[in-house]
Amino acid sequence: MPDFYPQVGLSFRNNREKVKRRRQIISVFMKFGVDYLFDVSRINFIRKIRSRRKGYEKLSNPEKLRMAFEELGPTFIKFGQILSTRPDFIPPAYIRELEKLQDKVLPVESYQMQQCIEKELNKPINELFKEFDEQPVASASLSQVYKAVLHNGEIVALKIQKPGIRNTIELDLAILENFADVLEKRFHEGPFQSPKAVVGEIKRALRKELDFVNEAHNFDKFRNNFKEVDYIKVPKVYWDLTTEKLLTMEFIEGVKITEITQDKYRHLFDPKKVANRAAEALLKQIMLDGFFHADPHPANLFIQPPATIVMLDVGMTGHLDEKTIIIIAKILRAASKKDYSRIIRGMKELGLVPQKIDKALLRQDLDELLELYTDRPFKTISLAKMNQHILEIMMRHRIAIPSNMVMMLRAMSIAESIGKQLEPDFDMFTLVNPFVRKIYIKLYSPKNWKDRSINVMDESLELIEYLPHNLSDLLRKLKEGQFEVKLEHHKLEDITREIKGSSNRISASLIIAALIVGSSLILQQRIGPLISNISILGIIGYILAGIMGLGLIFAILRSNRKK
Repeated sequence: MPDFYPQVGLSFRNNREKVKRRRQIISVFMKFGVDYLFDVSRINFIRKIRSRRKGYEKLSNPEKLRMAFEELGPTFIKFGQILSTRPDFIPPAYIRELEKLQDKVLPVESYQMQQCIEKELNKPINELFKEFDEQPVASASLSQVYKAVLHNGEIVALKIQKPGIRNTIELDLAILENFADVLEKRFHEGPFQSPKAVVGEIKRALRKELDFVNEAHNFDKFRNNFKEVDYIKVPKVYWDLTTEKLLTMEFIEGVKITEITQDKYRHLFDPKKVANRAAEALLKQIMLDGFFHADPHPANLFIQPPATIVMLDVGMTGHLDEKTIIIIAKILRAASKKDYSRIIRGMKELGLVPQKIDKALLRQDLDELLELYTDRPFKTISLAKMNQHILEIMMRHRIAIPSNMVMMLRAMSIAESIGKQLEPDFDMFTLVNPFVRKIYIKLYSPKNWKDRSINVMDESLELIEYLPHNLSDLLRKLKEGQFEVKLEHHKLEDITREIKGSSNRISASLIIAALIVGSSLILQQRIGPLISNISILGIIGYILAGIMGLGLIFAILRSNRKK
């Protein structure tokens, strides 16, 4: 019972802060004329706020929203920045405006940030560092970056979270979730897609960005993925000086990627090589690693002469599994051949196409899209515009787009934009094709075939192993009257013949798979007789598997023609 009153007091204080902040948010939105978002007719103080709108009437709705976000501070600035990466959620006009969002937050006093560092590491600054520069290297909504020197002489960058920012963000997110419930009803078919989905997505993104341990792990992953690429540098993480609110990493100097074409730097850098390397690095992340930097804007990429790329600020990342990467490669290949059926099939495999969709209309839209971009020189195609067209088609057909796919498209668009700034003839598509070929080579390699064949065998054996049990269970249910089947048939002979044919084809497939696996093992072990150190038995096995495979294909095609 004694603990009750403090809890009540805390809850009351939180509710009071929430009400105060909610009133402030609505006030700012009203001030900039963003009242189309809310039903505020019953709010008493609205008239006073509306009288203060002078100067904002001529602005567009996207401009008003951007200015409101800037005035509301860190949470909303970050909210808008993340929202600008989701063209599947909001219209293009809002995207373009929210991309202009700037951190208008004054830096926190250095002594306060030093206190935060000392609190996180439980030691005074002078014990932790030989030197500490009190002037921040950078300041943003959530954090500030400082330069320091360790006692062993190594120079480090300290990214420290601003005090109280986590509580502020959690309070704002709670209010935004309430707003989203209202907006969901008002804009079900409006310019915004599912406000609740928007807030949910951004909530997850913000919480990930607030966890600096997560970003530290991202740095380690990128360092490992690029360990054999000498023109990519990723800062080393100092784990003994890293916490949820403090990230300590190697300090690497460089020039912002979009500034290397300035006259004072022109003699130091090779812009064309930088553009190609930056794009290839991103494509490697997407198509080969399945782990990519989702926000590769100029401030996050530094360049060292003549063309070494330094990756910074990797809090926002995307993930693609191997299956998704293979499907994307197939879609890209199908697009080059105008194979609409293959494109739609690929979209289905990605889980993008809902059951209730007008396939004829979707095919028409895809036809128009491909007509715009096929038979044109690659350098005349804007990847950003093409991605926007793709997203518009998907929004038109109410196709839900996974966040990782959207982040991938955006990252590629940013890479293309940077590339064209550095080199007018920059061609992103030419760089994509080799990665698609690499995926296909890997997909149809003997090792991959062996692995896939083993998986097929495992699944088939598992089916055979559990078949008696399943049949026994089915028969038991039939015997006990727990299972009732009503059959109405005609042309039963045809069905029987079809089942027999299918079972024969399954048996043939298992034999082919066994031949491939067996032959692969024989070739690997070099079992004799041998010719040029290659097993004859293994080759014969592959030939037999090929002949049987062709026979099986012809049988399937013949049966389909009879139908």
